[in-house]
Amino acid sequence: MAVAARENYLAIDLGAGSGRVMLGALDGAGIELEELHRFPNLSVQTLDSLHWDVLRLWQEILSGVRIAAQRNPVALGVDCWGVDFALLDRTGALIGNPYCYRDARTNGQLAAALERVPREEIFESTGLQFMEINSLYQLCAMRGTPALEAAEALLMVPDLFHYWFTGQKVCELTDASTTQFYNPRTRGWARGLLERLDLPTKILQDIVPPGTQLGALRPSVAHEVGLDGLTVVAPGGHDTASAVVATPAQDADWAFVSSGTWSLLGVELPEPVVTTTTLAKNFTNEGGVSGTTRLLKNICGLWLVEECRREWARQGADISYQELISGAKAAPAFRTLLDVDDPSFVAPGDMPQRIRDYCERTGQPSPETPGQFGRAIFESLALKYRLTLADLAEITGRTPRTLHIVGGGSQNRLLCQYAANACGVEVVAGPVEATALGNVLVQAMGLGRVSDLAQAREVVRRSFKLHRYEPERDTGWHAAANRLAELIAPVV
Repeated sequence: MAVAARENYLAIDLGAGSGRVMLGALDGAGIELEELHRFPNLSVQTLDSLHWDVLRLWQEILSGVRIAAQRNPVALGVDCWGVDFALLDRTGALIGNPYCYRDARTNGQLAAALERVPREEIFESTGLQFMEINSLYQLCAMRGTPALEAAEALLMVPDLFHYWFTGQKVCELTDASTTQFYNPRTRGWARGLLERLDLPTKILQDIVPPGTQLGALRPSVAHEVGLDGLTVVAPGGHDTASAVVATPAQDADWAFVSSGTWSLLGVELPEPVVTTTTLAKNFTNEGGVSGTTRLLKNICGLWLVEECRREWARQGADISYQELISGAKAAPAFRTLLDVDDPSFVAPGDMPQRIRDYCERTGQPSPETPGQFGRAIFESLALKYRLTLADLAEITGRTPRTLHIVGGGSQNRLLCQYAANACGVEVVAGPVEATALGNVLVQAMGLGRVSDLAQAREVVRRSFKLHRYEPERDTGWHAAANRLAELIAPVV
């Protein structure tokens, strides 16, 4: 590693439920993380629309950076979820709060777009998984609106904050690749696709790779937070891209799950795989760090658990994660299986009732206790991992021997063991804070302190304890996988 003296970096990591400003201390021996500031981040409903309150988030970010000033960080970078974006007018001012990807305005937009441009042609141009939440269909929903007509620039959410920090309007590659109007083979915007859908291309900004130095803080921002000499570096702006950087893999035969609200399961490849099989399996090619491609599938993750707990709390029952896991462990096995990606589970709301409705539609017994709900969700997630790994093997011709689970879900030992059992492979869990770690390591790569991905992952392995799970004897997982496969409707 090129850096021997201790250097501090700031990772601003925004999730769909909370945001954090994390201090990453990097030296020749390893890396340490410290949470400096945590704040809630919830979508806000106004006039039946869901938005992100980015102005409040900006104030929280500045508060965290202000706390960090006395630690003399050398750089900072922002990562968050994909697909959502902000629009700016000709003066650079924000045009309204960005919409949340769960907003209902995209309902029907995918089908309408396919009437204009065939599915095969959209995939050929973008290599991306078809989901109605994608930026492309969000833009389609805004066609003809005053906001889109006034827009002069589109920035993904991390790019918006980088712009407010530096004044530089650019789009970082990994987050741009989630839009479904980015071409992974040319590594540029799919302008022709937008034109065919009667969407503006003038709003598209230059794309920069992760690790790009965006510049110093604007003087007014530097004064407000009490920091001079700090460089803003674009990390893997898409949180999954940063998380994959911190996946402590060593050999070539591995797959990853970035586990949180979403479970993003895939493999890291040198080139995109834009084939008829990839299209048929509805996988996605997203940009990675150092020119890599993340071939993956977006699977609805612990969102179902989060929404169940939120509804139970609303009803007066505050069920902790530990209580839920203990109850799940004691509940009957394979009583109820869920297609976790069923469209009825996408929007916020009464998730326990939606699960009951799903069970009625599919002729299964409904969960009755929190433990039974947890068991159904955790088993179904593990089985979805199994089915997804099988699809990956068909697309790539390679069968991973190790499944790395990183992120918050890696703390759920029951889910990790279920994943090992269902998939029949070793599961390596950790690190928990993979996204913030990857954010810091990409900044260090951008400043020349870490040489490449291999060295970044060596730092992670040296710095964190990992938990390993071996598959237990099959006690019904194979039969349950067949049941779930029959429940899952084909992609249309």
